[in-house]
Amino acid sequence: MSIHVKLNHITHYRYDRPVGLSPQVVRLRPAPHCRTPIHAYALKVEPADHFINWQQDPQANYLARLVFPEKTTEFRVEVDLVAEMSVINPFDFFLEPHAEKIPFAYEDGQLTELAPYLAKAPAGALGPKFEAYLASVPRAPRASVDFLVALNQRLQRGIRYLVRLEPGVQTPERTLTLASGSCRDSAWLLVQLLRHLGLAARFVSGYLIQLAPDVKSLDGPSGTEVDFTDLHAWCEVYLPGAGWVGLDPTSGLFAGEGHIPVACTPEPSSAAPITGYSDECECTFEHHMKVERVWEAPRVTKPYTEAQWAAIEALGHRIDGDLDAGDVRLTQGGEPTFVSLDDRDGAAWNGDALDPFARDAGKPSKRTLAENLMFRLKDHYAPQGLLHFGQGKWYPGEQLPRWSLNCYWRKDGEPIWRDPDLFARELSGTRVDEAVAGQFLVRIAERLGVDGKWMMPAYEDAWYYLWRERRLPANVDPHDSRVDDPLERARLAKVFDQGLKRAIGHVLPIVRDHGGSQRWRSGPWFLRAERLYLVPGDSPIGYRLPLDSQPWAGKGDHPWLPPADPNQAFPALAAHAALRHQLR
Repeated sequence: MSIHVKLNHITHYRYDRPVGLSPQVVRLRPAPHCRTPIHAYALKVEPADHFINWQQDPQANYLARLVFPEKTTEFRVEVDLVAEMSVINPFDFFLEPHAEKIPFAYEDGQLTELAPYLAKAPAGALGPKFEAYLASVPRAPRASVDFLVALNQRLQRGIRYLVRLEPGVQTPERTLTLASGSCRDSAWLLVQLLRHLGLAARFVSGYLIQLAPDVKSLDGPSGTEVDFTDLHAWCEVYLPGAGWVGLDPTSGLFAGEGHIPVACTPEPSSAAPITGYSDECECTFEHHMKVERVWEAPRVTKPYTEAQWAAIEALGHRIDGDLDAGDVRLTQGGEPTFVSLDDRDGAAWNGDALDPFARDAGKPSKRTLAENLMFRLKDHYAPQGLLHFGQGKWYPGEQLPRWSLNCYWRKDGEPIWRDPDLFARELSGTRVDEAVAGQFLVRIAERLGVDGKWMMPAYEDAWYYLWRERRLPANVDPHDSRVDDPLERARLAKVFDQGLKRAIGHVLPIVRDHGGSQRWRSGPWFLRAERLYLVPGDSPIGYRLPLDSQPWAGKGDHPWLPPADPNQAFPALAAHAALRHQLR
């Protein structure tokens, strides 16, 4: 969210006779450390017959040194710049540990580098008012930021701001005596106070841009009523870990995006916007500044106008037409995040994959809530769709894979599944055991026309779990709460409760015959062990089949079928009634 503004600044001198000008130094280009993005800058000087050399002073400020070979009756400097007024947080820094509280001491190397910004006049030479004010500043250790905020605001409350047209800067003593001064007077007073407190400080000259707020403040001053800009002065203090931090004693605030520094110097005299001499003459002086908005991002306090919305909608319809004409089809996916209303602080809703013991605590599990939501979505979008609850992503470092709940339906409106009562619900549980599963596979074999004799019972890996039990401490059994991992404890307890000799399900190997019959066929599986032992884990047995123990086969041992091209055209699916008839 930002606003781009154009600033125009004109300084115009007119002389009553042709005069010779000494080299003129212009300090009106944003300084290298300016945090407000400057997208464009231009300096135009009249008379046009001149030479310009861009330089940098010892503090790295940009200087334009102008040389005029001929006499002139006028001297005009015009600055144009475009600034991006995006919000800057003036407190976005981390101080070095030794500088987190004031008073602190700079490191030896820093003292050498900061020497010009630590130079101060003796307190006695500044006058009794300054001495008294300095003595009244609390010296007890205090957070550096809090100390600077308090001192800056104290000056803002104690020194009345006024526009002072006289050249130069008041002494700190005079500013305190009058209790008033211009921005440059307050800035120089703060610089001297900070230096006498042992903090490196420098004087800053620059532009101040203030924009009228979109809405008025409810509990404080709303600021300027109109967009406004002017030359301004403030102070910067050096804090280890933060660098130079701007303080504006005129407003009592830290410098933000509206403060655009052009010259930062140890003394105010070397920060003047324009310096130079002319021959003796009578001179008239004009100064003009204005700021205007050239671009604004829509924001909460100032959204799109009706005309902008109309243009956006017209563009959208035009894009839709182009997409339709090009037969471009768009799909959209996403992962909306849901949180339990009753257990929003639970671990499963803040990082953990599962909450397997939620039911023991009297709370619906994450899996149960997801299942309920899936059934509600199915009732709304696909009443005759097919549900499939399977395994999802498995992230490194997690014991179990995530689950994946899916709903499929036909775009032509034909049903896939008619009887929703045949879908199992985790909440109500099922009364299906391995015997029922075996009967189901027998019926599947009959319907597919394959020999059911190849169906095999599946067992948990007795050797693995006996080894796992032997690894437990001598005084701990699989049900013991002293097994550190609750998931592992529940897994071991379940396996030993059901018994290692008991089949937990059945497997029927089948494959599609892509020859002439287009039917299904089955056959034997050759296993290394005498039984089909599953890979240890918690997933359904279909994900834990010991496929690695199957006999090795080369690529030529089985017919290879290339994968189907996903972009090929497929004929329309047959109607649901016709498909059911094929299965009979």
